[in-house]
Amino acid sequence: MLLAGDIGGTKTQLAIYSLAEGPRRPVIEALFPSTDYANLADMVRDFLRDTQVTVEYGCFDVAGPVVGGRAQLTNLPWVVDSNELASKLDLQKVWLLNDLQATAYAVPHLTPNDLVTINKGEAAEYGAIAVVAPGTGLGEAFLVWSDNGYSAHASEGGHTDFGPNSETEAAMLGYLLKRFGHVGYERVCSGIGIPNIYDYFRDSGYAPESPEFAARLDAAADRTPLIVQAALREEDPDPLCEATVDMFVSILGAEAGNLALKVLATGGVYLGGGIPKRILPKLQTGRFMAAFTNKGRFAAMMHKIPVHVIATQAALTGAARYGLERMSHN
Repeated sequence: MLLAGDIGGTKTQLAIYSLAEGPRRPVIEALFPSTDYANLADMVRDFLRDTQVTVEYGCFDVAGPVVGGRAQLTNLPWVVDSNELASKLDLQKVWLLNDLQATAYAVPHLTPNDLVTINKGEAAEYGAIAVVAPGTGLGEAFLVWSDNGYSAHASEGGHTDFGPNSETEAAMLGYLLKRFGHVGYERVCSGIGIPNIYDYFRDSGYAPESPEFAARLDAAADRTPLIVQAALREEDPDPLCEATVDMFVSILGAEAGNLALKVLATGGVYLGGGIPKRILPKLQTGRFMAAFTNKGRFAAMMHKIPVHVIATQAALTGAARYGLERMSHN
């Protein structure tokens, strides 16, 4: 049996898989608040104690770079070492993947029911594929074709320098540079970035902030869900919140287009992470595609690239698929 996990800065999903049932049908699964635990081993022990299922292997995707089987998570104060974890949990073998590499690993096996299409486009056979996933942070990965099929590769492209595409975005960059010194895309295109956009609009005088909403934000451990909910209200959306999410969508579109150009993603662009699923109405207005295709002489090519939102737990599926395939060769 395989224990697979999708470890995020906010929550961690653990599940147990068998070779017989495959990576899309977990035997049992559970969700844990990541910050409730000092390390992954303690969380896994709680899960296994409750399930009473014996596992021999583990495969986890983590939000951070994995080097030599070891990862320092980007948005969680954990260090995860595959050999150390195997020893502590008495497992034969543990594999670690970057979370976006795991998502990318699942992409070629997703079905139409797993996706919401933003731009149908015309996928090129064997074309490279880009994956952009705004969740707590901003993850990016890509796939390239080889004789054995698609291979998935991680990156830390979400931390590259933010490039504004309007006077308003340029003004926000100046505002955030004073606060952070360096502004990568994750600062403005992720769960931790949405409040930064909101703060800019509030402090620039774009619209007044209601005292009631300000009090709710001050009391919240995470401001992002409140901002997104207020922006998506059908009746009377909050002006500051709506401006925030609209800018977020434009920045996401631009950065997804940037990655598509860098890897020549003629096979498609896939939006993962928790945020795209929550803001689908905004992604479908045309604002995202306007920014995605705004690439000068390459605009026509960009219009041909399919864009999909991943509507399933692709990272966990990818980690399970990776682990089960290696189990079968052991």
